[in-house]
Amino acid sequence: MMLRPLVLSAAIGLAALGGGLHSGEAQAAGYIGVSVRVAPPPPRYERVVVRPGYVWTPGYWRWSGRRHVWVAGYYVPVRAGYVYRPARWYRHGPDWRFHAGYWARG
Repeated sequence: MMLRPLVLSAAIGLAALGGGLHSGEAQAAGYIGVSVRVAPPPPRYERVVVRPGYVWTPGYWRWSGRRHVWVAGYYVPVRAGYVYRPARWYRHGPDWRFHAGYWARG
């Protein structure tokens, strides 16, 4: 049945958009299906204190369906051999696309 993979993909995309993913939860890397014509505002300044053994995942603008909503950054435990790549928006023709944050081998 083709509907099951489609529903699973949608659920993963919605979970990633929610901004509630923290350490220990799975997150797919890559474009997650959000493409809008409205450019996101500039990132907000967040004061960060260095915490040994943790990485700061910067905040980002999430598209709510009607407007951009700020999702505050948070700390996650360091993963040996990996580097955190933060979430970002990028231009694609006349649209803006969202790329979720992810861990990359470093």
